[in-house]
Amino acid sequence: MKFDGNKEERVRVIKVKQSVLANNDTRAELVRAKLREKHVFLINLMSSPGSGKTTLLVRLINSLKDKVRIGVIEADMDALVDAETIQEKTGVKAMQLHTSGECHLDAKMVDEALDAFGLEDLDLVILENIGNLVCPAEFDTGANMNLVLLSVPEGDDKPLKYPLMFTKGNAFVFTKMDAAPFFDFDHVKAETAIKRLNEDAVFFPVSAKTGEGMGDLENYILSLVK
Repeated sequence: MKFDGNKEERVRVIKVKQSVLANNDTRAELVRAKLREKHVFLINLMSSPGSGKTTLLVRLINSLKDKVRIGVIEADMDALVDAETIQEKTGVKAMQLHTSGECHLDAKMVDEALDAFGLEDLDLVILENIGNLVCPAEFDTGANMNLVLLSVPEGDDKPLKYPLMFTKGNAFVFTKMDAAPFFDFDHVKAETAIKRLNEDAVFFPVSAKTGEGMGDLENYILSLVK
């Protein structure tokens, strides 16, 4: 629409991102309804690259696989290495999901992946999202829980730098605690920063290498699944 004189030309603004996120939220609710119908619990695992997601998963799955039936969907822009590692080291059903360059998973991708994967004979599906502290936090995947990893080498300031991720998480795992003596990482400081963003957050300082703290995390996940 144009105005005469010195008045500025005005143009219509379409808020595409709002529309995309609204459509995604609707799809996410459909995913949760499907999970309820199948009696399957879905965990969305998020973190930076190199935080130890796959190492943690291997230890966690090997401790839980005799108690609950587990499947894993590994998301990456390319490569099969994570899914192959999970199958080789745990024996559970695993599938690789390629995002064709996208830096996150959305509910549509997850819904299609679950259909291809199959939910029969499963109690728990763990979705390893793309390694990134920004994009994955913006999209509801339809998961029942968001599990966020923060590794000791990354530093305890990450909740201040990437608040959305630490607002969207339900439970937070501080990984590589065996390396804490060699890094300036204060997990109490990190917990305090996260609590300011997310008062319902729960925390698990762990080392997948030594097993420190893993029992508490395993029991927590079992309580949710059952």
